[in-house]
Amino acid sequence: MNLTQEQLDIIHSTGDIKINAVAGSGKTTTIIEYAKARPKNSRILYLAFNKSVKLEALKKFAESGLNNVHVETAHSLAFSYIVRQSKYTVRPQEYKTQDIVELLNIQVRGEKHASYIVANHINKLMAYFCNSNKNKVQDLNYLSLITEAKAKAFVTKHYAEIVQQTRMLLAKMDKGEIEITHDFYLKKFQLLNPSLPYDYILFDEGQDASPAMLHTFLNQSATKVIVGDTHQQIYGWRFAVNSLAQAKFKSFNLSSSFRFSQNVANLAIDILKWKDHFNAPLSINITGKGADKTGKSKAIIARTNLGLILNAIEFITENTKVKHIYFEGNINSYTYADDGTSLYDVLNLYNGKKMQIKDALIKGMKDIDELEDYIRKTEDKQLGMMIEMVKEYENEIYDIIKTIKCKHVDNADKHKAEMIFSTVHRCKGMEYDSVELVNDFITEEKLEKLKNENKEFDEEFELSIPKLNEEINLLYVAVTRTKNKLKIHQDLMPKDFPSAPQIDIIAKKTEDKTPKKEPAKTLKPAQRRIVNYSDVDARIYHGVEEDAVVNKKPKEAYQPWTKEQDDLLKRLYQTGISMTDLSKQFNRTKGAIWSRVKKLGIDVM
Repeated sequence: MNLTQEQLDIIHSTGDIKINAVAGSGKTTTIIEYAKARPKNSRILYLAFNKSVKLEALKKFAESGLNNVHVETAHSLAFSYIVRQSKYTVRPQEYKTQDIVELLNIQVRGEKHASYIVANHINKLMAYFCNSNKNKVQDLNYLSLITEAKAKAFVTKHYAEIVQQTRMLLAKMDKGEIEITHDFYLKKFQLLNPSLPYDYILFDEGQDASPAMLHTFLNQSATKVIVGDTHQQIYGWRFAVNSLAQAKFKSFNLSSSFRFSQNVANLAIDILKWKDHFNAPLSINITGKGADKTGKSKAIIARTNLGLILNAIEFITENTKVKHIYFEGNINSYTYADDGTSLYDVLNLYNGKKMQIKDALIKGMKDIDELEDYIRKTEDKQLGMMIEMVKEYENEIYDIIKTIKCKHVDNADKHKAEMIFSTVHRCKGMEYDSVELVNDFITEEKLEKLKNENKEFDEEFELSIPKLNEEINLLYVAVTRTKNKLKIHQDLMPKDFPSAPQIDIIAKKTEDKTPKKEPAKTLKPAQRRIVNYSDVDARIYHGVEEDAVVNKKPKEAYQPWTKEQDDLLKRLYQTGISMTDLSKQFNRTKGAIWSRVKKLGIDVM
């Protein structure tokens, strides 16, 4: 095996070290070789980021003959100490807002749905505490996490009750009165201050470690190795911290990527340099050593669940011959595609069919406007995205999800997929021969606009800078999933980036000069409304703002289709016009276009 000098320096190092490894730099190989170079009788613990990485690591360590390496995730390690042989029962999913209202018998008078809003914040504060390194809930300042004005006002008013009820919920778990969450037993493990029986502890993906797990790791007497990529930190929303920055260890680098070419490496560097708009200038070194490869795996990667599902719908309607697709994490793990979630309840609320709503929270809402107000007070982004999807596709959601599920293959048949769909978070650690990015990431134009609007960097904007850095990281992670080809929208490209054979730039669409019957009116700024992001997030996130959705239906909605419109739809659809453009052409929702295409006998399956 030909190892780089950087790898050799790490393998022959002594003492506690930290390794900043760029995407595709062979860090797993380096960790295996490091473990091989330790004494044969050494007790070594490797901490993987998640279960899939753990399973892959188990296989690789076994193939290398390293029987002295114990592989765990942070949660599986904590489970063995706290849950196994205990009275506790672990809850498969997190508690829902309705569950917390019932468990704690929450009754808050005054504002509409105040009990649900309080319960929502209790859930978030509990997660914040369980991932923190603090000993008590009271040691945290939950208000520091709230950015939206209405949410902050509500939390300030009910802060004491939120804290008290959070402590009560945790106490019920601790006593075994109710099921415990995965976050809970990880927190209890940290508070236990365990002394782990290992000589070496190798902590992978350290840039996204929780403060709770980092605290446990740093307190061990073993020789410690922490590996990660500062620029792949994308779990700040789960209270992750950049452990590489906090670990005061000797520093090493893995700066050569064996995944992609220098052209992709240069693109990744230029994207990361967008951080210079708000931070001290960065010195970034990535060497692309990946050779041009031909392969079958193709992936479409999006920033958001909403962006991904909208793109998947367009893909299957415009590529009717495609038989097999796959969603990373499996289709049922995506909220919008699980029949047991509240997506259909949101649709029933939208249609005024309250009798068909199963979810207690949604059923308690008068209408969509009331649900949107709840979202603003809780900053519930996932619910907000469901609303946007319901508005876009309305009653066609049922058939759309059915169509996607019919084409979706199981995990074992992933290799048969003609296209793989994933959000950035779900494909972290993955690689594909060809990658296409959905145009829902942050852009340099947006960053420059934000900088110009906040030249004095007030306190509120200073708090948003870590989120901006993480948005840039998300684009970096997405770009570096490719092993060969990258298809990326012009909006997402750094300015003046030279053309490259591996990078296919999707040009901005030129304005259509063809006269349209009753063209859609441009929304005035006062009409623009974002329901699923807080005030600060709205300044960062741009996808929904660009095509803002208001409660007004398109002008042609529910109007009968004429024969001329049907004929035009057939011609345009058969020439490959996208659903988005068809929606604009006919001034109808994408759901209406989808429905009409099927009715006209064009097979979308």
